[in-house]
Order: sequence, then C-alpha cells, then structure tokens
Amino acid sequence: MYDYRKWTPEQQQAAVTERKQRGYPWHSPPHLDEPDRFHIITGSCHDHTPLLDTDTRLAWFETELLDHIKAQELSCAAWVVLPNHYHILVKIGDIKQFTRKQGQLHGRTSFEINRDDNKVGRKVWYRCMRSEAHYYTTLNYIHNKPVKHGYVKKWGDWP
Repeated sequence: MYDYRKWTPEQQQAAVTERKQRGYPWHSPPHLDEPDRFHIITGSCHDHTPLLDTDTRLAWFETELLDHIKAQELSCAAWVVLPNHYHILVKIGDIKQFTRKQGQLHGRTSFEINRDDNKVGRKVWYRCMRSEAHYYTTLNYIHNKPVKHGYVKKWGDWP
C-alpha cells in the first residue's frame, strides 16, 4: 500500500523526483481532463480517520454533498458516503471549476466538523481524485463499498 508518510525522507524524495521527471502532478495521480464525461470522485478523510462516524454526521455530509452537486447542476449517477471517505459518479463539464467547487465543499465541511469536535485547524480531507472508469463497473463499485468494508451484507441495506 502506498503510504508516503511512513517512507524515509530518501524514499519520499525519490518518489517526488520520479513524478517530476514523468510530468505527473507531485501530489496525486495524473487526471483525465475530458469534459462532459462521467468521473468517479473520491474524497478521503485525512489518514482515513472515520470522521463521519455517526448516522447523523453521515446523513449531514450526504446532504451537503448532494446539495453541492445539485447546485452545480451536475448529473450524478451514484454515490456512497462511508465513515472515512466518499465516492460519487458525476458527469463533469468544466473540470477546473468542479475541482475549485469541490475544494470549497471540503473547506466548508472541514470547518463544521472541526467546530463540532472542538479541533479547529485539524486537517479533515486528504484528496479528491478522479479518473475515467467504465460507467456500470463504477456504479457497481460505489454501491458495493459498504459491503466491501463490512458495514452491511447487501448494498441495499446501507442508508
């Protein structure tokens, strides 16, 4: 498993050097920038800490996420919100605008979570990754994440 924070400084430097040489972004995998296609978007809590750890907080973040998507008038095919990350399958027109808006969502929800936990300044979100994937495979992947993580036996049982 890729865990940059556990590497030695030499291993970290080698990884950054390789990414630079290959023309990749230093902090994440290369992104596909084709507009008007479905993309899977994954947002992870920093260090995969389960900050969305109650039914109330899960429901709150799901509402925030879906309202955010609706406000941008994006087509959303599937989503799942889990205690330490989420996935959405959305059709994105303007990738740069979407990325900026996603950062705003993360900033706003980070502020709320940290305020509720009395931990102002704590890092909440780790990254927002996107890549093109086969539509139905991704749809199935998203719906079955609660099963994979052992929260339920059937995907339809997850709220």
